[in-house]
Amino acid sequence: MYKVYFVGAGPGDPELLTIKGRRLIDNAKMVIYAGSLVNPVILNGISARIIDSAPLNLDQIINFMVEGLATGNVVRLHTGDPAFYSAIFEQIERLKELNISYEVIPGVSSLGASAAAVCAELTVPGISQTVIITRMEGRTPVPAAENIRGLAAHRASMAIFLSIGMIEKLRDELLFSYPSTTPIVIVEKASWPEQRIIRGTLNDIVDMVNNAGIKKTAMVLVGSALDNNIKDAQFSKLYDKNFKHEFRP
Repeated sequence: MYKVYFVGAGPGDPELLTIKGRRLIDNAKMVIYAGSLVNPVILNGISARIIDSAPLNLDQIINFMVEGLATGNVVRLHTGDPAFYSAIFEQIERLKELNISYEVIPGVSSLGASAAAVCAELTVPGISQTVIITRMEGRTPVPAAENIRGLAAHRASMAIFLSIGMIEKLRDELLFSYPSTTPIVIVEKASWPEQRIIRGTLNDIVDMVNNAGIKKTAMVLVGSALDNNIKDAQFSKLYDKNFKHEFRP
């Protein structure tokens, strides 16, 4: 029985696509991809019928899936990892109603690619052991208990998606809890050839973003773990010569 495979295309660099995702794309009869976001290089040389979902609504996407399944597997290609802001939930609900089999294949998130671009570990002992993944409220609402101001009270590392166009409001919400000197990093188009990185603090980041003209497709990373000169970090116990564990007596 043929399936719909929701495949994470990764953040942009075609080499950050998983081997499993690559195999499924190469063998699919139809690939429906988020044309405004997925790097089209990933589709080079494949034999599948290619559908750009950018101008389509949900009904049209499902109709194409049903059409494609008549001859083979369908790959629904989303950017990054499908677990974050991919809108696979509503597609899966429709597939359930139609008794269509599906599977989700993870991908490299833009969060991971952004942290890698700045060579940062977001969980540094003694500094931050929690990463909050969220977004600002825009045209899509956010539950009241999950607003930026409330989440910032934890002063953990934060990865903020889909919010660069509201950078001034975002900065103001973060300042209710974070010191104005807190590091903040903007990574535009992480892993793409045109990737740009802006490092600043909550004091100056708005002017830096506006001067750079960054308005979309950027990850916002916030927190003390992003400081290039961390003073109070503790080293992990994992490699401490005085710390015994199962594999090192």
